[in-house]
Amino acid sequence: MLHKLLYGYNFFRKNKNIIPLSRKGDFMNDIFDKIREKGPLTQFRDIGEGYFMFPKLQGELGPRMKFNGQEMIMWSINDYLGLGNHPEIRKADAEAAAKWGLAYPMGSRPMSGHTDLHEQLERELAEFSGKEAAYLLNFGYQGNVSIIDALVNKNDVIVYDIDSHASIIDGVRLHQGKRFTFMHNDVESLEKNLIRAQRIIEKTGGGILVISEGVFGMRGEQGILKEIVELKKKYNFRIYIDDAHGFGTLGEGGRGTHFEQDVVDEIDVYFATFAKSMASIGAFVSGDYEVIKYLQYNMRSQVYAKSMPMPLVEGALKRLDMIRSHPELKDQLWDVALRLQHGLTEAGFDIGKTDTAITPVYLHVDPLEAGMLVRDLRDNHKIFTSIVIYPVIPKGMIILRLIPTTRHTQAEIDETIEAFKAIREKQEAGIYRELAKDIKL
Repeated sequence: MLHKLLYGYNFFRKNKNIIPLSRKGDFMNDIFDKIREKGPLTQFRDIGEGYFMFPKLQGELGPRMKFNGQEMIMWSINDYLGLGNHPEIRKADAEAAAKWGLAYPMGSRPMSGHTDLHEQLERELAEFSGKEAAYLLNFGYQGNVSIIDALVNKNDVIVYDIDSHASIIDGVRLHQGKRFTFMHNDVESLEKNLIRAQRIIEKTGGGILVISEGVFGMRGEQGILKEIVELKKKYNFRIYIDDAHGFGTLGEGGRGTHFEQDVVDEIDVYFATFAKSMASIGAFVSGDYEVIKYLQYNMRSQVYAKSMPMPLVEGALKRLDMIRSHPELKDQLWDVALRLQHGLTEAGFDIGKTDTAITPVYLHVDPLEAGMLVRDLRDNHKIFTSIVIYPVIPKGMIILRLIPTTRHTQAEIDETIEAFKAIREKQEAGIYRELAKDIKL
């Protein structure tokens, strides 16, 4: 449903006692001034909330769910391996919740939230990711932020891929020293910035941390891990990768992008979440024993936050066991993904350079026109995809992102491709452009 009243207008109308916003010529600004300004995503709130932003999906997780009361073919959930609604997983989760409740253990890990099962999961995650040790994290986003914060000080320099996830960017923002971006997956740009970083640490006495991703979640491209670690022969740095989308989907047995690219030993700090292939909440970081021990005592997001509840720990143990004992799940995912990607490219769609299961379809239209296209796709063709725009991705780029899962069928793939063909005809005819003219931001 379209929202016709501005949130900012309603907020200040209902709260008349708030100090009025500043006027031209005032010496001070009200901190709430920014609320009335429309940012990159906020500008779409009035025409898209409840539809493009904060949509409500209903029904059990799967390739078909309900949106706005209509059944849709669902391409927007990260349940790659189909574990989210797997009967064995549902049973394990229910039994663990009945056994432990959601409170235990209380407190942070260093204080009173440490258990044998937390340690068991960490040992198994370390072995699975090919590292000496691992540390369990209660959330992926804050884990990423806090790992970066703990690894560097003001004398160090961070060099990171410009397309890095928001959690990496937020972690870098905490850094009080120098930081540089390198162009996405561009080894020449990386080397130029390593040279800049080297000059700085020669003066500060610090070190260099290079950050990339195993899989870039919007474009679907693997990070250039081989090329990055090759530069270690010329420059002294450590590498940290976020492998949220590679864990469970790439490498032998789903062990990650570093296994896929055969650079396991060269990756110094490895991070992955449970929110994708494991269809749960939480994350982990793995690496050398001393590095992990240091993080255990210095990651503020873990020292000062509640430990992961036991049902989630037991659930993660079950999910990891499923990934190890059912390698066919990864094979099924790739079978679906390749059939979907082949069908789209055969039909003439631009899916970029994806070399993972993530399937982006690049649109060469403005955001409002793309919005009309997505409405048609959902309302008339019953295909639900996510539309991705700036600031999630660089300006000038619009993506319809499709996430295949083990449970999608060939019939659903065929229906989706036919729907994409239909919307392309309308887009080329200018129909969506005309509809977009009537929309005011």
